[in-house]
Amino acid sequence: MRFFVFIVCALNSQVILSNYVTAQALINLNKYKEENSRIGLPKEGENRVVFMGNSITEDWKSLSTNFFLDNNYVNRGIGGETSTQMLLRFRSDVINLKPSAVVILAGINDIAENQGPISIPDIARNIFFMSQLASENNIKVILCSVLPAYDFPWRPGLNPKDKVVSLNELIKNHALENSFEYVDYFSSMVDERKGLIKEYGNDEVHPNLEGYKVMESIIQTSINKVLNK
Repeated sequence: MRFFVFIVCALNSQVILSNYVTAQALINLNKYKEENSRIGLPKEGENRVVFMGNSITEDWKSLSTNFFLDNNYVNRGIGGETSTQMLLRFRSDVINLKPSAVVILAGINDIAENQGPISIPDIARNIFFMSQLASENNIKVILCSVLPAYDFPWRPGLNPKDKVVSLNELIKNHALENSFEYVDYFSSMVDERKGLIKEYGNDEVHPNLEGYKVMESIIQTSINKVLNK
């Protein structure tokens, strides 16, 4: 069963997004409902950072537990999600938590066509909408490059490698144009095929612990930079 969903976000400006999403997208709106209620608002002086993403973000917490616990970072990744699904829950899982900064890593599942075909500019537009919503709510924006992917184990033959490069270029340009922080995971994790370096991944898409260690070093520098501005 499919729903035609309209999102209207009126803050300093109005953004209207329409797209097809499955019922699972609506179910995911409640995945972190209880946890969000439990952690409440940040304490005075707390620089809360929320990580918004898909399985690459969600798995990060289980494979590298200390990174999130030691830094008190909030992980809001959901496996399999596209940028459209993330945008649907961006208010409940990011804005309502009142973070100082948000780390957005999105797009690989769109390229994998998890919710059907979508153009690279439309994927980028969803990411731009999230960054705009964050900025309008005084949340500092950290936009991440999509990790390299040569092929998808669950959807082989889509030839994602050049699409990832194209999407990353759009994300980087948007970050530069809007004075957002851009995090380049791609350059440190790509092999000669434009795929994920074998030592950094469990498959062609998902990082292993060594891959996450590379990402942690990169993202920590950017978070410190943004929070100290």
